Amino acid sequence: MNLTLPPEDFDPLADLLDVLDLTPHAVDADVYEGRSQPQAHGRVYGGQVVAQSVVAAGRTVGELDGPPRHLHSLHGYFLRPGDPAQSIRYEVERLRDGSSFSARRVHAIQSDRPILSMIFSFQTDSDGIDHQTFMPAVPDPETLRSDAEDLATLGHPVGDYIARTRPIDLRHCQGHLYAHPRRQTASEQSVWLRADGTIPTDDALIHAAVLAYASDYNLLEGALRRHGLAWSDRRIRAASLDHAMWFHRPTRADEWVLYTQASPSSQGGRALGLGHMFSEDGTLVATVAQEGMLRLKQ
Repeated sequence: MNLTLPPEDFDPLADLLDVLDLTPHAVDADVYEGRSQPQAHGRVYGGQVVAQSVVAAGRTVGELDGPPRHLHSLHGYFLRPGDPAQSIRYEVERLRDGSSFSARRVHAIQSDRPILSMIFSFQTDSDGIDHQTFMPAVPDPETLRSDAEDLATLGHPVGDYIARTRPIDLRHCQGHLYAHPRRQTASEQSVWLRADGTIPTDDALIHAAVLAYASDYNLLEGALRRHGLAWSDRRIRAASLDHAMWFHRPTRADEWVLYTQASPSSQGGRALGLGHMFSEDGTLVATVAQEGMLRLKQ
């Protein structure tokens, strides 16, 4: 495990945006390549692969004639752990381009084997009925300490590494679960998040990719909280199995987003997490669902 801290002038958000700037294949227009961010656990972060897949799929849709088609949903499975020391090849399959919807399948490939397979749907802007669920009352983000501040005080190399390299500012409303469990064993929690800096573009695809990136951080924590567990528990073995996300309304990923999360069930070594993302003014911008492996090794 390489936990060498980056230099003091390292910019995590600039690094993430560089990671999302995929390199087109020299011959095949529907193939891209991307590098990975080093991780403390030695595996590629699943949210990174999802976000890079968003960009790969979106580039093939963005070149279509007519009004722009925005990402509205993604559904996929994590198939194998990725190696952050290797680049990832993204192969895009154009499934359909209709009058208002476009569908794409993306395979993320390492060593000629898929590590993620995901389908995306894009749609032109359209009128229709409009309603949403309500954002709960929670503390304002400015009143909460950032996770990075707390991680940096743990005196642990993993905490130091995450605090220095994470490009998303996370703030737990009910307290984080990095070092110890919490007294209340509810299966719900709320987390404020935003890119740790200004994203220098209005490109909706990049903001959707950054939100997708952040959506994989802690959606399973409702299950940990429900059972009085914390990430520091060495018995925990966790990994994302699948991921689904619906983008309801546009927002900027560098402005505060409230991510409300709940775990309605855990069984068979798996836990289910459901989440809603709200902009600071209460607008519902996305819904997320994920099932993950969650085991306690005796």
